[in-house]
Amino acid sequence: MNSSLSKGRRPVFVLGCPRSGTTLLYHMILSAGNFAVYETESNVFNLLVPHFGDLSVRRNRQALMKVWLGSKLFTRSGLEAREIEEKILDECRSGGDFLRIVMEEIARKQGVERWAECTPDHMFYLPAIKRAFPEALVVHILRDGRDAALSLEKQGWIRPFAWDRGKSVLVAGLYWQWMVNKGRASGRALGADYTEIHFEELIQNPRPVLARLSEFIEHDLDYDRILKVGIGSVRDPNTSFQKASDNKEFNPVGRWRRHFAIEELAVFESMVGRTLESLGYELATKETQRDESGWKGMRVAYESRHAAKLWLKQHTPLGKILISDDLSWL
Repeated sequence: MNSSLSKGRRPVFVLGCPRSGTTLLYHMILSAGNFAVYETESNVFNLLVPHFGDLSVRRNRQALMKVWLGSKLFTRSGLEAREIEEKILDECRSGGDFLRIVMEEIARKQGVERWAECTPDHMFYLPAIKRAFPEALVVHILRDGRDAALSLEKQGWIRPFAWDRGKSVLVAGLYWQWMVNKGRASGRALGADYTEIHFEELIQNPRPVLARLSEFIEHDLDYDRILKVGIGSVRDPNTSFQKASDNKEFNPVGRWRRHFAIEELAVFESMVGRTLESLGYELATKETQRDESGWKGMRVAYESRHAAKLWLKQHTPLGKILISDDLSWL
């Protein structure tokens, strides 16, 4: 999509399945300089807009600001409460307006020219984001689903049905697959404004990956500067696993080789193996060990649950109730 802004001034959205390196990549971009430093997820499209509704209505903006000003989303912005509240109440008419105003005010206060945003669930809202920000550039970071699922399981974010207790890593893998495929489908519709990078390549060979990304966003992502500035997880890895005493030994790539039993791995790869292979990841189990047909019903059940919950959040008043619990940790 064409934009009147040069790439070198356009906002950047770093997206991906949770536990896939979104925070690390986002902090790398912030560490490169001339980006507004905002060390949290904005949650605008996935939580704030569905909960508070039409922001062209002043009372909805007032309700939003009452919650937002009492949350870490505000405290980490470094903005003055009275000034940003007045600006939102006077100028904001949509979720896109809200995000743009907040991020541009942070950038103005910090004396920088650009801003980036990193809320993994915004992957589900790419059409809305591109309507609000036609100039947006989207970076989708992809990670081996076997590692992502193990990390998701440790966090306990993806809950299995009661009858699937003991299968939480499989359920996490199905969520990874659903989110990655949905994100890639939405991303391809954006054409040249969308790109993908692999977490493993970023970790193991960062310089060429950052060089390619520099061209995409037209910004100097100098790796030496990034390490020196070291914002957030660049300096302190955001891991679900116990960290090594010496960070030089910290390696989040290929943990699945040490944590999966061969029988469980065969089941896991039977469920999400096609997606792994489509992303360039080699399967570890032989085809004769995998029985995909036996898990089709489980895959359909969880994809249907995820899709239904997302639809309810986006299109029904019930979504406001579903989101209320999520607002409590902001």
